Amino acid sequence: MKTTLDCIPCLARQAVAATRLAAADPNCRAQIMGEVLHWMADMDLNQPPPALSQITNRIIRERSGNQDPYRLAKEEHNQLVLRMLPELREMIAQSPDQLLLAVRLAIAGNVIDLGTSSEIAEGNVRAEIEQALAEPFVGDAESFRQAAAEARRILYIADNAGEIAFDRLLIEQLGAERVTLVVRGGPIINDATRSDAEMVGLQHVVEIIDNGTDAPGTMLADCGPELRQRFGAADLIIAKGQGNFETLWEEQGNIYLLFKVKCPVIAEKVGLPLGTQVLLRNGTGLPEQDFGPAAGIDG
Repeated sequence: MKTTLDCIPCLARQAVAATRLAAADPNCRAQIMGEVLHWMADMDLNQPPPALSQITNRIIRERSGNQDPYRLAKEEHNQLVLRMLPELREMIAQSPDQLLLAVRLAIAGNVIDLGTSSEIAEGNVRAEIEQALAEPFVGDAESFRQAAAEARRILYIADNAGEIAFDRLLIEQLGAERVTLVVRGGPIINDATRSDAEMVGLQHVVEIIDNGTDAPGTMLADCGPELRQRFGAADLIIAKGQGNFETLWEEQGNIYLLFKVKCPVIAEKVGLPLGTQVLLRNGTGLPEQDFGPAAGIDG
């Protein structure tokens, strides 16, 4: 997916937020943003947004000396969702359609995104869960259910810290013995790395690999050889978040993209309103199936 003109303000806003976290000195901040904006003036809009975000965040980390500006926020979000897991597990246990509810909750977790929001609090996350259960859900759930039942090797590409604890619920429903979890190869915004996966206990549940790169998406040409090998061998690939949609939509493979529509560019791309919960198979048109509230499904 190419970067559009409407992506530019978002990239700039991301850079400002990351710079504020990375450096305390106003002069340092000004110098960093000057360099970022100078680079942005000549950036290649034929690249996907995650490729451009990767470069701006590298500039910020290198010039500030802060290699993980979002570390404290990620730890806070991981702990926040960990506290919620027992009640969410109980919610799934009582549902007649445990897999679909786990999918809904995994998508609800996609709200924990400091690339599109400046602050995430527990109230935001709980409101998102209520919305995930109450509002329509767009996608071909039965196709996904069949693909998950038939797959022997599932590659699960995570998105953000905090959100990765929601992913644990879906991985448990899929059968962790078949799943390999993929995290980012280095810090980028609040995307999940190996330390985040381990903070929510996933090392005790599933095999974890990193993708060998620090982009907020999955650009296969930029990823390490292990990820590319696992990607090619997987029967089913589950990719979370808009960054993975932007980079994997046109790739080959049995890829299901799970995300919440959080920006007008993506809304126009998929033809759905902002806030829509989506389960979308790559390279296909959006199915007309529109599942109602979870209670309606369960009943």
